[in-house]
Amino acid sequence: MNIWDKFKAKYASFDTSGQLITILFFTAISGWILSRLYFPAYSQLALVKGFIPALLQPWSWITYGFLHEDLWHFIGNAFGIYIAGRYVLNIFRGRQLLSLFFLGVLGGAISFILATGLLPGFFKGGSMIGASAGVFALIFFACSYFPESEYRLIFVNIKLKYFAYFFLASNLAMVVLQVNTGGSLAHLAGAGIGYYTAIRMKEGIDILEGFAKIGDYFASLFKSGSNSTKSERKAKMKTVYKGNNKASNSAARSTDQAKVDSILDKISSSGYESLSKAEKDYLFKAGKD
Repeated sequence: MNIWDKFKAKYASFDTSGQLITILFFTAISGWILSRLYFPAYSQLALVKGFIPALLQPWSWITYGFLHEDLWHFIGNAFGIYIAGRYVLNIFRGRQLLSLFFLGVLGGAISFILATGLLPGFFKGGSMIGASAGVFALIFFACSYFPESEYRLIFVNIKLKYFAYFFLASNLAMVVLQVNTGGSLAHLAGAGIGYYTAIRMKEGIDILEGFAKIGDYFASLFKSGSNSTKSERKAKMKTVYKGNNKASNSAARSTDQAKVDSILDKISSSGYESLSKAEKDYLFKAGKD
């Protein structure tokens, strides 16, 4: 097995958050190299301020999220993805985590473009880079969906909702003090998306599914024709249930959903850590089905 095969095997063993961090790491390195070799090309990937400049390079609404200023900038975002991913992936699928991340990145871009277009004199600098808006969407989703769950910070257990309060207050303060104003507004936009998504999810409405299907479509374009044909044939093979079998399966699904709902209610009231190992395992399995 050569180095490339070993890397692919290792990458495949990561969960979705680990794979996202890996991609961000390599795109950050590529960006640093490109900025030193040919800065004009690098600047096309960063999100520029103002309406017209941003409209002339619409790809930058997403690509800016895959660039980082320096190593510490990347490490901070990677750490946020890693922590939030532990909570999100315990219940939801990887495609939902990615959908939420990209929605946060896009929401951060839109907030930056609108703000700098309407109040250009209020912002310093000419462009924005970094995945922070997407990371804030993940963090605030976790903090809003599992507000009573705790994370051990050094020697103290802190509830997730207090992390949300801290990040919210600090970014509002930075906007008022005009410290990284554009970036702070993007953070707040991502935070708003994460919070809203969590509230809707608690109501049983998965607003990420539509975006996840868009991602599935683009991913399918890169699959070989033979694989696509095989998938289509497999999709056409359905099992038909009749009589009591159909009723029993419907009853089983209803019972399963009731159990999942009771576990989610327990999380909302007492936090994720209050679950037993059996409940955590059941919830994890239900999220994968």
